[in-house]
Amino acid sequence: MTKDVIVLSERIPDVWSVLAGLLAGGPELGVRTAGEDALIQLCEESGRPLVSIEAPVLVRVPGEAARLLGDTAPAQDGPMWWLEARASTAVEEAERLAGVFAGRLAHLLQGRVWPPDAVPASGIGSPVATAGIAVPAPAAAQPAVDVLTDQVAVVLLDRPVIGMSTWLSEALAAALLSDRGLQIVTPAHVRLSFPTRSLLTGPLSRWVIQDGEGGYYDGLSGAVLRWRDGAFAPVDAPEGQTPVGRPFEEFQPTGERQLLLSLHARHPASEQLVLGGALETAWRALTGAAPAGWGTAEPAALPWSRARLTETARARAPESTWTVVVGDHRGRPAIGTLTVSRTTGGVEEQMTLAVGYGPAEEPPVDALPGLADTLVREHGLVSLLAQVRSGRRDLTAPAHFEPPPVPVAFAVGPEEVREIGAAHARRPPIDAAPVQLGPAARPGLFYPLGDDGHGGAAWTALEALVRHLRGR
Repeated sequence: MTKDVIVLSERIPDVWSVLAGLLAGGPELGVRTAGEDALIQLCEESGRPLVSIEAPVLVRVPGEAARLLGDTAPAQDGPMWWLEARASTAVEEAERLAGVFAGRLAHLLQGRVWPPDAVPASGIGSPVATAGIAVPAPAAAQPAVDVLTDQVAVVLLDRPVIGMSTWLSEALAAALLSDRGLQIVTPAHVRLSFPTRSLLTGPLSRWVIQDGEGGYYDGLSGAVLRWRDGAFAPVDAPEGQTPVGRPFEEFQPTGERQLLLSLHARHPASEQLVLGGALETAWRALTGAAPAGWGTAEPAALPWSRARLTETARARAPESTWTVVVGDHRGRPAIGTLTVSRTTGGVEEQMTLAVGYGPAEEPPVDALPGLADTLVREHGLVSLLAQVRSGRRDLTAPAHFEPPPVPVAFAVGPEEVREIGAAHARRPPIDAAPVQLGPAARPGLFYPLGDDGHGGAAWTALEALVRHLRGR
């Protein structure tokens, strides 16, 4: 298992400060780099790593530390450097070593350490005695991976919110590339960020919760799990129904809800194309403001800029680019993801957007037809699916039951209407008539599904609509 320690500072972690922190283990420890020099590792005599230290990231988006670290995070009004270290907890000395490293660095930079109790009570004055300790060989080349089998890569974590950090996204990519799943093991109090939840898919990838009594269950489905054949998997049930962990069912509705949009836009490839317009338009329509920041991992480090986003996607082409987009922490909770890829049809944008609402707030479902019309006219809309779910206003996923989302609207763009056939597309097998989007010469269509998110009848309507549009 590993333990995370984070240093937050307004001052840049310069070479000399980092070096002073690295001496926390005394001169007998070795230092090496990994991950194309993006990672520094403190190693014992045989070369096995005790502490892995990520390159510092300048987070210029206010509120990101509090979003991911909770109440113990320092206030973040201006830019802040975020430096993360992971210590092997196979031996107690490594955990203390990470704490002393972080404490020394924070002292020199006048910064803060998270979690606050990471710095040992003995202080940071003396090096941690590491002579003679033996560290188990790392599970894989990925420093983030705690257990590696033929089936899965397992990561053990304990922090308030599991964001899709750089090292976690690299662990996920490495697992998928080797035909493995990624399994994240946490205590029950931990939550997943919206991007992490959306990427933790696949038959073997799952969120594994320690129930505090020696057992495990799936944090999203509640299925009781057992370690079997090199992976956590649901236990066999004699009657074919997988048992559900008791803590997962301990759920009390709060009245909080989320509006979820899944958007697909397509554009002709050109030098003049600037990406992110569809997502920004939806964001403004539903929150009253533009996105605050974006990045290729969490925390989102960069202020929102469509031009900078476009430059990044072009630099990575023909590979796809995945990004996380966050809102202003002082306003309406909102978070999204955006994947840009090149295809034979042009440049594709696949987007998700989640917006949070309190018990007395209504998701603005009535605004969706106007939003869809703008997306058709100005942003190359291919399709839109809008859903409402009961869930936390802060848009994180807890390790207990939440009702599934309910679709409230579906829309298709002009090209899809042409391929389906306009006459056929205008006669859906649902109660509400479609609403025309965009110009009459090349219309898109918006289909209300007759539900406000409180019931399940809309799923039947959506299934019938999709079958109809596919000609079945």
